[in-house]
Amino acid sequence: MDLSGPQSNKGEIRPASNTSKEARFAGRWVLAATIIGSSMAFIDGTAVTVVLPVLQTELNATVVGVQWVIEAYTLFLAALILVGGAMGDQFGRRRIFAIGVALFAAASVWCGLAAGVRQLIVARAVQGVGGALLVPGSLAIISASFDEARHGRAFGTWSGFTAITAALGPVLGGWLVENFSWRWIFFINAPLALIVIAILFWRVPESRNEEAHRRLDWQGATLATIGLGTIVYGLIESANLGLKHPVVLGALAIGVFGLIAFIRVEARSREAMMPLDLFRSRTFSGANLLTLFLYSALGASMFFFPFNLIQVQGYSPTAAGAAFLPLILIIFLLSRWAGGLVDRYGARLPLVVGPVIAAAGYILLAGPGIGGSYWMTFFPGVVVLGLGMAISITPLTAAVMGAVQLRQAGLASGINNAVARTAWLLSIAVMGILVLQIFNIGLDNRLATLEIPMETRQTLDGQRIKLAAAEIPPGINNKLRAALQHAVAESFVTSFRWVMFISAALTLASAFSALLTIEGKRKER
Repeated sequence: MDLSGPQSNKGEIRPASNTSKEARFAGRWVLAATIIGSSMAFIDGTAVTVVLPVLQTELNATVVGVQWVIEAYTLFLAALILVGGAMGDQFGRRRIFAIGVALFAAASVWCGLAAGVRQLIVARAVQGVGGALLVPGSLAIISASFDEARHGRAFGTWSGFTAITAALGPVLGGWLVENFSWRWIFFINAPLALIVIAILFWRVPESRNEEAHRRLDWQGATLATIGLGTIVYGLIESANLGLKHPVVLGALAIGVFGLIAFIRVEARSREAMMPLDLFRSRTFSGANLLTLFLYSALGASMFFFPFNLIQVQGYSPTAAGAAFLPLILIIFLLSRWAGGLVDRYGARLPLVVGPVIAAAGYILLAGPGIGGSYWMTFFPGVVVLGLGMAISITPLTAAVMGAVQLRQAGLASGINNAVARTAWLLSIAVMGILVLQIFNIGLDNRLATLEIPMETRQTLDGQRIKLAAAEIPPGINNKLRAALQHAVAESFVTSFRWVMFISAALTLASAFSALLTIEGKRKER
């Protein structure tokens, strides 16, 4: 098989044409490589969130430390994902995808071997760089390897299998933690990567776009990374230093100037990774604003939910992982039906109704206190949230794609993906400040009603940064110990409720933005 393939009129280097039988055989290997490769990122993303409470305890980390475990990965993924897609178009999609898989796996092993939370954070940052090369490559390889008549089935197969792996991620993560160690969540990527790389260079043909820009937008990528990174650093570190600390204010100022410079560069650059011309479309701008609100809510809520389940409610890691299953399965099962809503009503109506339903789900999740059956406490909220997200996600994709020309579809999808991950990144940092403040106020009020020795109080104050994982000082009687444990748990539940209420407000804001900006279904004449 000629891996370079013929050149099309539009400068696209695709695999050489084969007989129908050969094409089907090659297509199976393409799907196998892209599904397994993408699954590494999907499993890692959902599983790591679930095991954060256990990781926090074993590494004796503060809430700031575990925030960075997520943020370091998301930062580099969000900032570099558009560059990763452009590199695949220019240097070869198979080659860049393989580099991303190898880097992701090597960083995963480093994560598993990390001796402390700081080393884990650095390894997660490298993992994010690998993800930025890996994530956009899978669909690009499928698009280049299948003719248009088989695109729908190929993308459907990829979506189905990756959705299943995303659903299994939390349960697998919880099971590995209970039976082995949180480190195996990362180690499992190594053998998967070897399988993917072997298939790639044995059976998957290379493809590239010969008309892709010869210069990559490294200036834009650097400014985006600096801007987002310093803002997130300032927000997260304010939990330790306070919002008025010079280091925090300086980081926030650098971040704001970095993002302003990024916008100026993108407006002037011929090789911009995020062409601002696309945002002249009201629907495209509105869809990305909606994405920012919708995924800010989802990111913050899904970050703090496992801490509530494991550290307050007493769930095992496996049970906490299973608590996410209804959400993911509902999105998977109803995505095709939601696509039919777009055909029937247009994108605007589902993008108004879906977020409103999701907001109701967040309000239901805010209700439970401490204790009670999962089926009577969190299950209804998870189901309603899943229904709202299922109604929203496919129409959102349709709105983004429908707002641009066909030749810009890949770029538009990449920008929307980057916006979603940026929303996730920023919301965890901002909500972390809010949660700590509300937790401290609630704990102060509850401790004021107890008679606590000064030494015990001082020791407990040093544990506040751990939130629900705060360790009760030794050497006190059982009655006081139980009262302190209850005070810590109740204070966290109060802060968790605020996260849910704010998430509901953000999703309602996304519905309002859809109402104002997304184009409705055009009447047939």
